[in-house]
Amino acid sequence: MWEYLLLGWGFASAAAIQPGPLQAFMLASVARVGWKRTLPAALAPIVSDGPIILGVIFLLGWLPEGWTNWLQAAGGVFLLYLAWMSFQQWRLPPENGVDDDKPPRTLLQAVVVNLLNPSPYLAWSLVLGPALLEAWGKSYAFGIALLAAFYGTLTLGNALVIVLFGTTQYLTPKARHNLLLVSAVFLAGLGVFQLYKGLFGG
Repeated sequence: MWEYLLLGWGFASAAAIQPGPLQAFMLASVARVGWKRTLPAALAPIVSDGPIILGVIFLLGWLPEGWTNWLQAAGGVFLLYLAWMSFQQWRLPPENGVDDDKPPRTLLQAVVVNLLNPSPYLAWSLVLGPALLEAWGKSYAFGIALLAAFYGTLTLGNALVIVLFGTTQYLTPKARHNLLLVSAVFLAGLGVFQLYKGLFGG
């Protein structure tokens, strides 16, 4: 079970601090309406990912068993790519300023932002979907542990980001910049692990 808990925790931790549409929304929303009114947006992935998970699991369930291993390996490559992109972005100078161009202000609108974000689709198709099928095949408890670790960590991480943005008048550009390196390390470690499992069935 620890394997799935660590996968869920590690991937969610990286996702929570990885720049993306939802992160940009949260930061801009805090700037406009404050952290308390933005806090419900931390729940957006839980609400939006349900149809994504069901669709991906349904499609993966029809694939031969060997295909899930190849998808897992592809997921490892995808994670390494994300790690490389985060590292490359970390090498650039820190950016100042916030994009606050009329951000969505409700949980429903935050859900729409996440549904239009390609990251959840890629994550569930290449990383979390195959892992969930594998975990569920061993024990329902393992599958539930993976989901709980991922969404529990992601929700708490998003909430923490919102509170930090709101109560510290935003993290300093250097602090936000350094989070990219932390994200790159997490993603690289998960990528190597997933690639090894996909290729060697470890």
